[in-house]
Amino acid sequence: MIAEAGLIALWLAAGLALLQFALGAVGLRTDRADFSAAIRPVAVAQGVLVALSFVLLIWLFLRSDLSVSLVAKNSASVKPFLYKFAGTWGNHEGSMLLWVTVMGLAGALIALFERNLKTATLITTLAAQAFISLGFYAFLLVSSNPFERLSPVPAEGQGLNPLLQDPGLAFHPPTLYFGYVGLSVAFSFAVGAMITRDVGPAFAKAMRPWVLGAWIFLTLGITAGSYWAYYELGWGGWWFWDPVENASLMPWLAATALLHSVTVLATRDGLRAWTVMLAVVAFSMSMIGTFLVRSGILTSVHAFAVDPERGSFILALLAIYIGGAMALFALRIGTVKEGSKFELVSREGSLVANNLLLSVILALVFIGTLYPLVTEAFGTQVSIGPPYFNLVTGPFALLLVAIMAAGPLMKWRRDNAATLLNRVAVPILIAAGMLFILVLMTTSMSILSLLGLALAAGVGVASFAPLWKRNLRRTPLHTYGMVIAHFGIAVALVGMASESSFTQEKLVAAKPGDETQLDKWKMKFEAIEPLAGPNWTALEARITVQYDDGEKVEIAPQNRMFAAAQTQTSEAALLTRWNGQLYVVLGDGDSTGRWQIRTWWKPFVTLIWFGGLLVAFGGLLAVVGRLLRSRRQRL
Repeated sequence: MIAEAGLIALWLAAGLALLQFALGAVGLRTDRADFSAAIRPVAVAQGVLVALSFVLLIWLFLRSDLSVSLVAKNSASVKPFLYKFAGTWGNHEGSMLLWVTVMGLAGALIALFERNLKTATLITTLAAQAFISLGFYAFLLVSSNPFERLSPVPAEGQGLNPLLQDPGLAFHPPTLYFGYVGLSVAFSFAVGAMITRDVGPAFAKAMRPWVLGAWIFLTLGITAGSYWAYYELGWGGWWFWDPVENASLMPWLAATALLHSVTVLATRDGLRAWTVMLAVVAFSMSMIGTFLVRSGILTSVHAFAVDPERGSFILALLAIYIGGAMALFALRIGTVKEGSKFELVSREGSLVANNLLLSVILALVFIGTLYPLVTEAFGTQVSIGPPYFNLVTGPFALLLVAIMAAGPLMKWRRDNAATLLNRVAVPILIAAGMLFILVLMTTSMSILSLLGLALAAGVGVASFAPLWKRNLRRTPLHTYGMVIAHFGIAVALVGMASESSFTQEKLVAAKPGDETQLDKWKMKFEAIEPLAGPNWTALEARITVQYDDGEKVEIAPQNRMFAAAQTQTSEAALLTRWNGQLYVVLGDGDSTGRWQIRTWWKPFVTLIWFGGLLVAFGGLLAVVGRLLRSRRQRL
């Protein structure tokens, strides 16, 4: 009965979403107060019911109820508890139910706590949110029922994809979905403001926490996903420009631009058209990402669905939502009044430059991701990989970082170029000095890596410039957030450039007892032994490693075999030091008793993910600071 109860709750939530949309549409046209008042409790009830449906699906996975088709295909009774829980969304239907659950809860939060928007704008926003949810409810109930029963009931489930049996599954997908759904809320706010012609600071202040929250979750999701792929796939890379990776990067780029625009609109009443347009673009990118992952047109370790019917359904939703929003934008953008004016040399001007560069990078990634799919549809196979993306996006990204360093040092509205140059003199000198040292000390670094490390030094210093000569106790929390986020970009840039330029790799075929060396690492292959896990067996190599004359440490890379899926995975062994990470992968053996062992020494690679965490933490401080300030103002 649990599955039936979950399905009933899902149907009821879909019915309430339809009612919520109808109340908003009729209430807006007739200006009836009773319709307007009813939409808030309906939105809350919808959120509660869809959350109940998702909780019941989790319960089915934890109980290993193999009479439910989704559980039988994606779980097994012998699977560890964590993967039963996380496996709820480690599949197509479950992940889509998680998506619509977060959307329903987001609408409930708006209904409960939003009190600053005009009534008409709030009603239209909730109606728009319900309209988006309706498409996903229809998708689940018509095409992807997560509670479908299976007969006869199998003796055992097929188990989860072995690549997904990792703690990262419990963290990476939900954070991305929270980010995507946060952008859908921003989209709903933008639609509501356009329909009611209420694009102004009040609308921006209501939307800003959702944009910030979405941006934080997307940052965490991309950071976690990068590290997950890095250690789980055993390929030694942290970013592969995989189309599905790009599908998460594109919304982040749009959200970053939107975050800057909505802040200017909320505080300075500027960039009105930019803010509305970027809200539409950001949600469009999240929808395109959803289509890429679930349409079956991609072959990827990330992709969930391979059913063309589902892909067609999502494509129809994408056309309705994006096409409708673009049409609304074209019809109503002429009614959006011009905001406060500013000079080119100003903080607003730097933010516009940032947005333009982010838009260019987004366009280049979008073209590189979709172009092979378009050519394949016409019978021509084209491969676009890291060389293209690194070459075309790298220069724009470095220019973006340079402007980011100068932006917080500029004055609002208008600034003096000569005075600005004095303010950025120290970061420029530090960047130039670092570039000079790197040119003298290295000979094999690429131009992009050289410039990246030099810029990182300058940005690292410039990021703290907004705190110069300020009373640190009275400095707003959101200012600290900006400082930490910008410093996190500099830290991540150091990690990226160092990993690209200084990584060393070695592949050997070794027998137990053999020794080898990579850079300052001495390694001895001690033995290889069988090992049994909860739902897998493995061959584990014991390798003793020593850095210089330091302490000897034993590491143990594995080759695992999952019986349920008949799939083999490589479990890399990682040894982290302050200046980098040793990465060791066990390959196949041969008839002579030798085993392939691939080793990388990656200087400062961990700074990539540490920088990402700093960026997200900076965003969190900004959210908390803005909310505390808003609360004090209401009191």
